[in-house]
Amino acid sequence: MPTLSLAFFLEISRTMGEQVVLVFARLGQETVAGAIMLRGDDALYGRHWGCREEFNSLHFEACYYQGIDYCIRHKLALFEPGAQGEHKISRGFLPAYTWSAHWIVDERFRMAIERYLLQEHELMVDYHDDLLQTSPYRKADPNDT
Repeated sequence: MPTLSLAFFLEISRTMGEQVVLVFARLGQETVAGAIMLRGDDALYGRHWGCREEFNSLHFEACYYQGIDYCIRHKLALFEPGAQGEHKISRGFLPAYTWSAHWIVDERFRMAIERYLLQEHELMVDYHDDLLQTSPYRKADPNDT
């Protein structure tokens, strides 16, 4: 389902140009998938993904492995592949907290959202901690130097 318009691509190419990193997957001469990532000074941020049909592991190749490779080749310090997805943990991406800032004009709506977020916060902390237990990395041994 297309979610980005031609106007989006024209605007992002005009305003961000060299910061846009595109990954395309082809089957023969046909482009069948792609991922969009944005480059900062020392980081690569991803990703918006689209595919014409299902291909085994293509999502991981285009969205994660190509991003990792790009960061290594360009000596970037960080690859942030985007929020969500328990499947990222087995590929070495541990859960991280994210934040956003919004101003809700309607005070009643703002208060309702604030109450919800206070409840959700505890659930997210617990979920984060549970996910960390599935980390593919071994725990540091305090005796290692």
